[in-house]
Amino acid sequence: MNIQVEFCGEWFDVSDGQTFQIGREGDLEIDDNPYLHRRFLTISQHEDLWWLENVGSRISATVADSDGNMQAWLAPGARLPLVFAHTSVLFTAGPTTYELGIVGDSPSFEAASPGSTQVGETTIGPVSMTDSQKLLIISLAEPVLRGRGSTASIPTSAQAAARLGWAITRFNRKLDNVCEKLARFGVRGLRGAPGQLAVNRRARLVEHAVASRLVVAADLELLEANAEKAAAGAGGEAEN
Repeated sequence: MNIQVEFCGEWFDVSDGQTFQIGREGDLEIDDNPYLHRRFLTISQHEDLWWLENVGSRISATVADSDGNMQAWLAPGARLPLVFAHTSVLFTAGPTTYELGIVGDSPSFEAASPGSTQVGETTIGPVSMTDSQKLLIISLAEPVLRGRGSTASIPTSAQAAARLGWAITRFNRKLDNVCEKLARFGVRGLRGAPGQLAVNRRARLVEHAVASRLVVAADLELLEANAEKAAAGAGGEAEN
């Protein structure tokens, strides 16, 4: 299978026998972001399969097929076979979230269109979100949804709350509820840990929501409708 990598509209060919390096330095220089590893991901061929490996030490990546039906969390030291025609890779370094695509011309796996999303070893069925919970996710994912295939900065909780016209206490309470709900369905990286920065949870939520198509660009209309409703003095989006 021939492999190409796409980032911000630029295409890179990966040659047979090559170890393609992605990071602050390498064959694909993502950014000079000091939070990004010099060598973060590699693509290499072993026994007739191409593999994506996380060679970093701190950052994880969210990896999914183009339809969001299959998803995995690629932690430091882990690797996954590249078996889809198109693989989306999202990761966050500091305040910035990046997205790149990996394309193969002869995939060894073609997924059907199930009504559930595979995350690691756990099957996640359709997750029911209230209107306000979905608005919260869209408000955090807005920069990524507007700039698919490039880079984006995840809003702070205060910025997202202001975008929705909510008090920060309401936003944080609903963020806790959304993360807890998805964690119960097997989504990793959403439960806080001692010493973990708050941005990690928000970034992981955005990565999962975008990769699994829990929210899509068309949902941005909901944000605009909510803003218009608030501006018209309707009291903003109703509590769910």
